[in-house]
Amino acid sequence: MKIGDYAVRTSSLQERLGQPLQAESKAGLVRAVRVFFRDIHDWEWLPRKFDPLRALALPRSINAMIGPNPRVIADDIWAKLLWAGLNLEAADIPQGKAGLIYPVELVRAITLTWLFSGQRSNEIARLRLGCIRWQHDGAPVAGNSAQILAQDAVCLLDVPDHKTGTAFTKPVDPLLGQAINAWEVIRPLQPKRVDKRTREQVDFLFSYRARAVSSGYINSTIIPMLCHKASVPAADVRGSITSHRARSTIASQLYNAKEPMTLFELQAWLGHRSPESTQHYAKISPNTLTKAYKDAGYFARNVRTIEVLVDRDAVTSGTATTGQPWQHYDLGHGYCTYTFFEQCPHRMACARCDFYIPKDSSKAQLLEAKDNLQRMRASIPLTDEEQAAVNDGQAALDRLLDRLADIPTPSGPTPRQLLPIIEVRRDTAEDR
Repeated sequence: MKIGDYAVRTSSLQERLGQPLQAESKAGLVRAVRVFFRDIHDWEWLPRKFDPLRALALPRSINAMIGPNPRVIADDIWAKLLWAGLNLEAADIPQGKAGLIYPVELVRAITLTWLFSGQRSNEIARLRLGCIRWQHDGAPVAGNSAQILAQDAVCLLDVPDHKTGTAFTKPVDPLLGQAINAWEVIRPLQPKRVDKRTREQVDFLFSYRARAVSSGYINSTIIPMLCHKASVPAADVRGSITSHRARSTIASQLYNAKEPMTLFELQAWLGHRSPESTQHYAKISPNTLTKAYKDAGYFARNVRTIEVLVDRDAVTSGTATTGQPWQHYDLGHGYCTYTFFEQCPHRMACARCDFYIPKDSSKAQLLEAKDNLQRMRASIPLTDEEQAAVNDGQAALDRLLDRLADIPTPSGPTPRQLLPIIEVRRDTAEDR
């Protein structure tokens, strides 16, 4: 199937006609057929010959392509829309034949509610009169918002029953509260209207001349007005800029802030019942993910940098091919000439086998004195016990030494067998 095959009205699909269906559209069609057969079986219109839930289950290949994908507006475009909303003037508002359709204060209040509240368009249209409350140090504040300093008071927005839950209260920017209070001051008295969701008689905040502002007013008027004032296109690579995309944009910015909201805090702020719903709105940015990865210290936790001296003379002369050592791993107290040093179980607790060269020997001094030596860095992954030896100090190191005491070194003998030899060499050196 292609886009437009089953569409009766294709005027809004002209740019996408003939393109392949997306995974969500395929899933929707399969779901519709599944529900159709389920219902006619339940209503006994047809005998039950198969299980629609199993026979028409969504294929894994399609289901794998469906997941959270918030349609976030780019930061630069969103910043311009914010600027346009904060600097809205009467000349920017579209007019009818008799002038402005709605007062400037009403349009400004709706605009800032869309830009700051992160609510759905129908929830904005259903806000009640008096939905803004001010608190100072946990206590309610009385009086007009114009007399309230934004930095001293908390602005709370009461959201009515909505799509996924009951009424709740959320903090919003004081600029939004001041804009709504400015509209409430000049809002004319109007009769109550029925809230279609709750069936209550309420005073709608955004109502004028006894008619509530339509939930489509943001898409049809507010967004085109802001895009024109900010000189930004009404669509981007993710599609048209719509009222619902502001919800994803605000949620993602709160989730990626310098002091970000947690997923559960964001869930409460958006009014979701489940954090799974919140994941469809909050998208972690690449910058935040990069910072989190660096802070996790994966590289520092799992690898160790070992300095390596390369004996170029041994490489160029060909003696390295005969088995002579040409790589010398700097252990601090000496060098290890074992070629497969990264595989040696004793590398973090050297047993000083035949591959070990102490730094006070003449050979080690010659290695350091060569002008053609080049230092490289080799990343050696550490086991959990080796990492514990580094992090937890001498106690872990002692346990590591005890465990390795009977494990053969690359040259053959175990550390327990090498210990008397080392003591004899040490006594001989002291006698000398």
